[in-house]
Amino acid sequence: MAGDEERLKADVLIIGCGISGSAAALAASKAGLDVLVISKSSDMQESNTRYAQGGIVSLGPDDDPDLLRRDIFESGDGINNPEAVDVLVSDSKPMVDEILIEELGIDFSRNGEDELDFAREGGHSRRRILHVQDTTGKTIEEAFLAALARRPNVRILADHTAVDLLTVPHHAKNPQAYYREPACVGAYVLDNRSRRVRMILAGRTVLATGGCGAVFLNTSNPKTAVGSGYAMALRAGARIAHMEYIQFHPTVLYHRDCDGFLISETVRGEGARLKSLDGRTFMDKYGGLKDLAPRDEVSRAIYEEMILTNADHVLLDLASYAKVDVKIRFPHIFETCLRYGIDISREPIPVVPAAHYCCGGVLVDTWGKTSLHGLYAVGEASCTGLHGANRLASTSLLEGLVWGTRAGRFLAGDRTPPTGFSESDVRRWYYPPQPEEVDPALINQDWLTIRSTMWNYAGLVRTTKRLERAKADLEYLEHRIDKFYREAILDPDIIRLRHGLQVALMIVRAAIANPVSSGAHYRLD
Repeated sequence: MAGDEERLKADVLIIGCGISGSAAALAASKAGLDVLVISKSSDMQESNTRYAQGGIVSLGPDDDPDLLRRDIFESGDGINNPEAVDVLVSDSKPMVDEILIEELGIDFSRNGEDELDFAREGGHSRRRILHVQDTTGKTIEEAFLAALARRPNVRILADHTAVDLLTVPHHAKNPQAYYREPACVGAYVLDNRSRRVRMILAGRTVLATGGCGAVFLNTSNPKTAVGSGYAMALRAGARIAHMEYIQFHPTVLYHRDCDGFLISETVRGEGARLKSLDGRTFMDKYGGLKDLAPRDEVSRAIYEEMILTNADHVLLDLASYAKVDVKIRFPHIFETCLRYGIDISREPIPVVPAAHYCCGGVLVDTWGKTSLHGLYAVGEASCTGLHGANRLASTSLLEGLVWGTRAGRFLAGDRTPPTGFSESDVRRWYYPPQPEEVDPALINQDWLTIRSTMWNYAGLVRTTKRLERAKADLEYLEHRIDKFYREAILDPDIIRLRHGLQVALMIVRAAIANPVSSGAHYRLD
């Protein structure tokens, strides 16, 4: 690949195609914009959205917007952005009804009276969560991708990894560009198959890159979820906020042959109880909401119980308490657990907490605009302030839908190129004359160091000593990995390693800077 094939143009470049990226692409394409979407995987459905089992928040029949607003603030420990909360609450039901149900035809689960079945999860005071059994995210993702495939002004590039945001003046050849306002004008993107870097020039760039759970040893996220958007935005100079607030999901399947399979919080919403290995329920002593307490409280309770009993997991008992037909309500969870020899309709599920969701990210306004001209961020890549210190269950899909749609609509009226920008002035990618081969053993060992360090020193329970040790160890590794990156043949593994290390350091530094325990950031000292 050479010449013009390495340079692409679009009105809008969207990096990521989960619910937030897909919603932004659909809204922008409806406004007549030329949209280019890239996915790091050859499978376009491979995103955090795909693994969202529980559902999406709407307003239930006996619900009230003020109750939803209160639940969001309580889960977020009161540090939520009130403006963002108001946007989500006011847009929730209209966007779910108009986009998901009417336009995309999502067939949400119904109860015996053929009415929509609203589930309840931890932190919610009402049953208000729409679901498609336990495959909600997968169903929504499939519908969005099918809708985008029908749009003539949407191009999708699979198997492409974002390397860096393309910014002026940093990537400009003209020294006078340094007198202009900094702006994002696209991205450098690696074609995973050819190992060549494409320059994608775009009037507006949208980060929809998801979260960073994979920088921890135990996670419910795909292993590619290393926070690439956070790292690229930080290097480009965009504001980042709240990276210390990493939410751990209380219940991920504990099995030596299974890697991070999520047991939805809705399982506890339908009656399941947490038990120690000797069969005792223990959540009664950790607060009034017991098994339906917010995620950070449940995760720390499990962590403490494991320490008290010298156990490496606890049990989630749905079989003894189920209010529903387990095989019908949770078919995906049932079938997956059964493949590992666990019949959840007859026996408890072994579970452990795992890194699940980043409540921080690239700071944006209510339209997804970042502090860097031309750059937007949506979904888990962004920090709207909605979640505060801890995300309320099943608000993530909704946030992605709302901010993705709002950003896509806003882009139609925000197409002014940065002052002084010329396409011919942007630097092409530099290839080292004699690049080194990437050694998988080095990649794997570096990842083991990063993930173990984050889990042990910057995980569920943090102290100053642990965080300072994490910072020192990661900064030592940073120099080696940066040198490795600059000298090696560029491939997705080395790109993700560089991004992941930078994100791990962002989390640790934010945690050190915040001495106050709040929500998902728990300081023992």
